[in-house]
Amino acid sequence: MAGHSKWAQIKRKKAANDLKKGKIVSKYLRLIAAAARAGGSTDPAANVNLRNLIEAARDADVPNDNIERLLKRLAGGDDEGSNYEEIVYEGYAPGGVAIIVQALSDNRNRTASEVRHIFNKHGGSLGATGSVSWQFERRGYIWVEPNSEAAQEAAIEAGAIDLQESEEGLEIYTDPQEVYAVANALKAKGFKPEDTEITMVPQNTMSLSQEEAEKVLRMVEALEELDDVQNVYTNLNLDNVSIGA
Repeated sequence: MAGHSKWAQIKRKKAANDLKKGKIVSKYLRLIAAAARAGGSTDPAANVNLRNLIEAARDADVPNDNIERLLKRLAGGDDEGSNYEEIVYEGYAPGGVAIIVQALSDNRNRTASEVRHIFNKHGGSLGATGSVSWQFERRGYIWVEPNSEAAQEAAIEAGAIDLQESEEGLEIYTDPQEVYAVANALKAKGFKPEDTEITMVPQNTMSLSQEEAEKVLRMVEALEELDDVQNVYTNLNLDNVSIGA
């Protein structure tokens, strides 16, 4: 399983900027509302997807008061999130890089038009459902610094499926439903996960030149700027790409 620590680094920087703009707060509150509706419960103990999203929101520094107020409104019959549906777009970025776009929208036509515009503008091509998703696996992902034997042992003991070592840190892959349980087990042993999320991991990656890779990154950034887009995944290999070059 290919590591993607550089992708995590990019996402952390973007999350910090989005938090300042308030965008990340609205993103997670929308996701939490939709998960509560889809799971039929506002109780995190009875709705694993809701529980995972609440954990992710807290890790992203979404104020707990915001989360609690939303859950109380939903439990009281508020229909927030009832008009949103999850939509997945698949296709190719420049250079033939596979790309998956996850959106949460209350207007399918608007979202499709915006996503299609970005694909066309940046030299990508939209594909049919299933055209590239077979190249990815849904996994829990945890990044721990620094890498150490103790961290590896703790991760395996907590239920990690796979580990990827690097000089910068340790990438830990888990069952998607267990990622926050594994992260909490690591925290209990004194480790501090820098990044915890449920992600789509490519089974194989594609390497491009610096110039071509930058085209893909610009396309990803443009997609992530769309209000309805929640996550963007690609199989671009960033190992030999200078970020911000």
